[in-house]
Amino acid sequence: MSLVLLEDVKKSYRIGDQEIRALDGVSLRIEEGEFLAIVGPSGSGKSTLMHLLGCLDTPSSGRMEICGRDLSSATADMLAGVRNREIGFVFQSFNLLPKLDVVRNIELPLIYSGISRNERLARAEEVARSVGLGDRLGNRPTQLSGGQCQRVAIGRALVNRPRILFGDEPTGNLDSTTGAMILEMFCQLNRDGKTVVLVTHDPDVAAITKRVIEIRDGRIRREYAP
Repeated sequence: MSLVLLEDVKKSYRIGDQEIRALDGVSLRIEEGEFLAIVGPSGSGKSTLMHLLGCLDTPSSGRMEICGRDLSSATADMLAGVRNREIGFVFQSFNLLPKLDVVRNIELPLIYSGISRNERLARAEEVARSVGLGDRLGNRPTQLSGGQCQRVAIGRALVNRPRILFGDEPTGNLDSTTGAMILEMFCQLNRDGKTVVLVTHDPDVAAITKRVIEIRDGRIRREYAP
C-alpha cells in the first residue's frame, strides 16, 4: 500500500466570479521511505499540492489517500488528526515562538496529544539532542543562528514521530554552507527510513533527492531521477 495516493486530483478556487484551477488532474504515488522533491515555478501548483499531501486541504475532485486513509472529502477534524499523527512540517521561516526555549518549541506538537508534561519534555529534549542542539536546550530563538533555528524546526517536526516529513523551501533563509548542513540532515533522516518530501524551486536542493516531480500549470509535466 502506498503511503500517499492521488488519482486525478483537481483543486479549484474562486476569486470573485473567476475560477482558478490550481491543480488539474494530478496522479501521484509516494512509497514508504522515499526521498523526493516537488519542483516548479511560482504559480505552478506545487504549494497547493503540498497543502493536499500535508493534509491541510482536500481536493475539489479526485481521490486522495494519505497513510491508508481516504481523505478525498475529509472534514477539518479528520485532516487535523492525520496531520498531527503522521506528518511533520519544516518551513522556510522556522515559525518558532520567540519566548520559548529550544525544548519547549520542540515540545509544542505534543501538548494536545495527551502525553504527560514530564514525558513531553523528555521526548523533546531527546529530539533536540538528536538534531545537534544538546548544548542549546535552554536558548531561545533570538540566541540561535539561522541554522540552529532550522534544527529546532526539524526537531519540532520529528517529535511526534511522523511517517512523512515535508520541507517547504527549508534552506531558503540560510547561507549556502548552513543550507548544505540542513540538507544533509534530511538525507540522514531518509537513510534512517523516514519518508521525506522537499518542495523547492532550487535545483540544487532537488538534486539531493532520489525522485523529482516537476509541476507546471497545475499538472505533473515529468518525473525523473536527478
